[in-house]
Amino acid sequence: MNRAGKYPVVVMDDLRLCCLHSGTAQAREGYDDLARRFEFVEPAGADVIVALGGDGFLLHCLHDYRTLGIPIYGMNRGTVGFLLNEFHEEGLTERIRTAKEVVLHPLRASIQTVHGGSHHALAFNEVALLRHARQSAHIQVSISGRERLSRLVCDGVLVSTAAGSTAYNLSARGPIIPLGSNVIALTPISPFRPRRWQGALLPHDAVVEFRILDPEKRPVSAAADFAEVPDVASVIVAEDRSRSVRVLFDPDHSLEERIFHEQFVA
Repeated sequence: MNRAGKYPVVVMDDLRLCCLHSGTAQAREGYDDLARRFEFVEPAGADVIVALGGDGFLLHCLHDYRTLGIPIYGMNRGTVGFLLNEFHEEGLTERIRTAKEVVLHPLRASIQTVHGGSHHALAFNEVALLRHARQSAHIQVSISGRERLSRLVCDGVLVSTAAGSTAYNLSARGPIIPLGSNVIALTPISPFRPRRWQGALLPHDAVVEFRILDPEKRPVSAAADFAEVPDVASVIVAEDRSRSVRVLFDPDHSLEERIFHEQFVA
C-alpha cells in the first residue's frame, strides 16, 4: 500500500537529521516511514545521525562517521538491538533532544603478520584472536610489558570494551562490564591450558600484547570489529582515548541500564 502523504513533513530548522538504514526490508520500511515525515540531510551537514538497523549496522556507522564528531541515535530494525533504541515514528525529535549521550572510546589494535605486514584497526566491541586451522592456538600474553601467560593454549582470546562486553565476550563466558568502570576484559575462548584460567579484568589503560607461538604450524587471525587480518605474528591492544564516538540513548532505555540488567538475566 502506498502511504505517501499520510504524514506531514516536519522541517526542523534547529535540528538537522541524517537518516541511514542497513538495507534490509525492515530497515528500508522504517526509513520510508520517517522520510515521509522529516526532511533529511547528508551526514556531513547533520547535527545527529539516525541509524536504522541492527547492532552490526550501528557499529558500521560508528566506524564510518566517527570523524564527523556528531552523535548517532540508533533505532532497532534488526534482531537483538542491544545498542539501539526502540523504533517509533512519533516524537523522534523530542526523543533525540532528551536522549542521554554516552561517549565510547575504541580499542586500537597494532597487528604484525608473519609475512612482515603491519596493520592498525579500531574496535568499539572487541579485538579477537582466533585459531585459523584445526590445531589449537598457542599464544603468549603480556600486560603492560610484563609476561603473564607464557603459553595460553586455546581456540582464541579477546579483549573487550565495556560496551562490547555483552557481545562476543559474553558468549565466551567473559564478564559483563558496567559503563564507567574504566576496565577492559581479557577473555579466553575455549581455553585448554592453563585449564582453570578464565580471563582477567584489566585497567582501561593496560597495554595487552599477544605473541603467537609457532604461527606457521598454528596460524591465528585477528579481528577488530569488522577488520580481519590472517596469519598474525603479534598483536598489541590498548584503549585509544584520543578517539571517541557519541551515542544517544532514550533515558528509559539507557545502555548503562541494559548492561546492568544483563547481569540478572537468567
